[in-house]
Amino acid sequence: MNYEILYTFILATAALAITPGPDNIYVLMQGMAHGKKYGLATVAGLLSGCLVHTSLLAFGVSALLRENDQLFFAIKLFGALYLFYLAYKVLKSEASLKLSDDIVPKKGVWSLFRQGFIMNVLNPKVALFFLAFFPGFLFSDTLGTAAQFFILGLLFIVVSFFVFGFIALLAGTISDYVKRNENIAGYLKWFQVFVFIGIGVFILLSNN
Repeated sequence: MNYEILYTFILATAALAITPGPDNIYVLMQGMAHGKKYGLATVAGLLSGCLVHTSLLAFGVSALLRENDQLFFAIKLFGALYLFYLAYKVLKSEASLKLSDDIVPKKGVWSLFRQGFIMNVLNPKVALFFLAFFPGFLFSDTLGTAAQFFILGLLFIVVSFFVFGFIALLAGTISDYVKRNENIAGYLKWFQVFVFIGIGVFILLSNN
């Protein structure tokens, strides 16, 4: 078992969770508008959806990868190129964070959990991202591929929960800081670009 790969996966997941995207912006808005409990309910719903994507990946891809090195290389190449594409899209996008809690509708805790879950499960981009991200971090020659995908999925959920939960709990402070510092959006944009490129390079060069 290669623990260095697992540590790298944890760091990569944390970096991805920190970078501004639809999910953490949505969590931030709910936390700002309605309070910590509602932000955490949103986090729980979003990350519960990751279990579905992890299961689809484990059962759908692991059998294909079991004894097919060429296919495995093709998936790794796809993953790296997809992450480079995401970096390019971020690079070409406007460096701004629009935060306003004026138009966030009030919903119950269960409604926010359900909405977060549905948002995640029905988002094909999440499934595509998992397919691009996870295969480059397989870490064991003895564990089955499906088991490794589930372990990576659980690590992804736990790490993301801590990061998203932190965002939900400190939504007001974070939003005030972003609004006071006009340059923060530019810094976050470049951080996101480097994260996508760095993970893409790691996947491309990994020896799994």
